Amino acid sequence: MKFVTKRIHAFLDYPVAIALIILPFLLGLGDSNSLAVTLSVATGIAAFILTLLTDHHLGIFKVISYKVHLIVDFIVAIVFIVAPFIFSFEGIDAYYYWINGVAVLTVVSLHKSEAAL
Repeated sequence: MKFVTKRIHAFLDYPVAIALIILPFLLGLGDSNSLAVTLSVATGIAAFILTLLTDHHLGIFKVISYKVHLIVDFIVAIVFIVAPFIFSFEGIDAYYYWINGVAVLTVVSLHKSEAAL
Protein backbone atom coordinates (compact mmCIF):
# COMPACT_ATOMS: atom_id res chain seq x y z
CA MET A 1 0.00 0.00 0.00
CA LYS A 2 1.74 3.13 -1.26
CA PHE A 3 0.38 6.37 0.12
CA VAL A 4 3.20 8.95 0.21
CA THR A 5 2.25 11.39 -2.52
CA LYS A 6 4.46 14.02 -4.07
CA ARG A 7 2.62 16.63 -1.97
CA ILE A 8 3.13 14.74 1.32
CA HIS A 9 6.78 14.17 0.46
CA ALA A 10 7.26 17.89 -0.25
CA PHE A 11 5.87 18.78 3.19
CA LEU A 12 8.34 16.37 4.83
CA ASP A 13 11.42 17.66 2.99
CA TYR A 14 12.06 21.00 4.70
CA PRO A 15 11.55 19.81 8.31
CA VAL A 16 13.72 16.75 7.69
CA ALA A 17 16.50 18.90 6.20
CA ILE A 18 16.39 21.25 9.19
CA ALA A 19 16.34 18.30 11.61
CA LEU A 20 19.44 16.83 9.96
CA ILE A 21 21.21 20.13 10.62
CA ILE A 22 20.06 20.64 14.22
CA LEU A 23 19.63 17.14 15.72
CA PRO A 24 23.31 16.15 15.77
CA PHE A 25 23.95 18.99 18.23
CA LEU A 26 20.84 18.37 20.32
CA LEU A 27 21.59 14.65 20.56
CA GLY A 28 25.29 15.13 21.17
CA LEU A 29 26.44 13.10 18.19
CA GLY A 30 30.11 12.67 17.45
CA ASP A 31 31.35 10.61 20.40
CA SER A 32 32.45 7.70 18.23
CA ASN A 33 33.51 9.83 15.26
CA SER A 34 33.16 13.58 14.67
CA LEU A 35 32.13 12.77 11.11
CA ALA A 36 28.73 11.75 12.54
CA VAL A 37 27.96 15.45 13.02
CA THR A 38 29.52 16.66 9.78
CA LEU A 39 27.78 14.08 7.59
CA SER A 40 24.35 14.88 9.00
CA VAL A 41 24.77 18.67 8.76
CA ALA A 42 26.15 18.46 5.21
CA THR A 43 23.31 16.13 4.20
CA GLY A 44 20.77 18.50 5.79
CA ILE A 45 22.13 21.47 3.86
CA ALA A 46 22.17 19.45 0.63
CA ALA A 47 18.61 18.21 1.30
CA PHE A 48 17.41 21.77 1.85
CA ILE A 49 18.98 22.89 -1.43
CA LEU A 50 17.59 19.82 -3.23
CA THR A 51 14.11 20.67 -1.96
CA LEU A 52 14.43 24.27 -3.13
CA LEU A 53 15.39 22.99 -6.58
CA THR A 54 12.81 20.18 -6.89
CA ASP A 55 9.85 20.40 -9.23
CA HIS A 56 7.07 20.06 -6.66
CA HIS A 57 4.71 22.61 -5.15
CA LEU A 58 7.15 23.65 -2.39
CA GLY A 59 10.17 23.87 -4.69
CA ILE A 60 11.24 27.41 -5.45
CA PHE A 61 13.33 26.96 -8.59
CA LYS A 62 11.90 23.64 -9.94
CA VAL A 63 14.93 22.58 -11.97
CA ILE A 64 15.31 19.03 -10.63
CA SER A 65 12.63 16.47 -11.46
CA TYR A 66 10.81 14.78 -8.63
CA LYS A 67 12.04 11.42 -9.94
CA VAL A 68 15.66 12.54 -9.56
CA HIS A 69 14.81 13.82 -6.07
CA LEU A 70 13.52 10.36 -5.12
CA ILE A 71 16.68 8.73 -6.49
CA VAL A 72 18.83 11.07 -4.39
CA ASP A 73 16.71 10.27 -1.32
CA PHE A 74 17.19 6.55 -1.96
CA ILE A 75 20.97 6.98 -2.25
CA VAL A 76 21.06 9.02 0.97
CA ALA A 77 19.08 6.29 2.75
CA ILE A 78 21.58 3.63 1.67
CA VAL A 79 24.54 5.83 2.64
CA PHE A 80 23.00 6.45 6.07
CA ILE A 81 22.42 2.73 6.62
CA VAL A 82 26.00 1.76 5.72
CA ALA A 83 27.76 4.83 7.21
CA PRO A 84 28.04 3.36 10.73
CA PHE A 85 29.90 0.36 9.32
CA ILE A 86 32.19 2.41 7.08
CA PHE A 87 33.01 5.13 9.60
CA SER A 88 32.89 3.01 12.79
CA PHE A 89 29.99 4.94 14.29
CA GLU A 90 28.91 3.43 17.60
CA GLY A 91 26.10 4.00 20.07
CA ILE A 92 23.82 6.92 19.38
CA ASP A 93 25.87 7.88 16.32
CA ALA A 94 25.12 4.52 14.68
CA TYR A 95 21.49 4.40 15.80
CA TYR A 96 20.87 7.92 14.48
CA TYR A 97 22.05 6.95 11.00
CA TRP A 98 20.28 3.60 10.94
CA ILE A 99 16.98 5.12 12.08
CA ASN A 100 17.19 7.99 9.60
CA GLY A 101 18.27 5.69 6.78
CA VAL A 102 15.40 3.28 7.38
CA ALA A 103 12.94 6.18 7.70
CA VAL A 104 13.99 7.71 4.36
CA LEU A 105 14.01 4.31 2.68
CA THR A 106 10.49 3.71 4.00
CA VAL A 107 9.20 7.04 2.70
CA VAL A 108 10.75 6.44 -0.72
CA SER A 109 9.40 2.88 -0.89
CA LEU A 110 5.90 4.07 0.05
CA HIS A 111 5.90 6.67 -2.73
CA LYS A 112 2.68 6.63 -4.70
CA SER A 113 3.44 7.21 -8.38
CA GLU A 114 1.65 10.11 -10.02
CA ALA A 115 0.14 7.73 -12.56
CA ALA A 116 -1.62 5.97 -9.69
CA LEU A 117 -3.21 9.19 -8.41
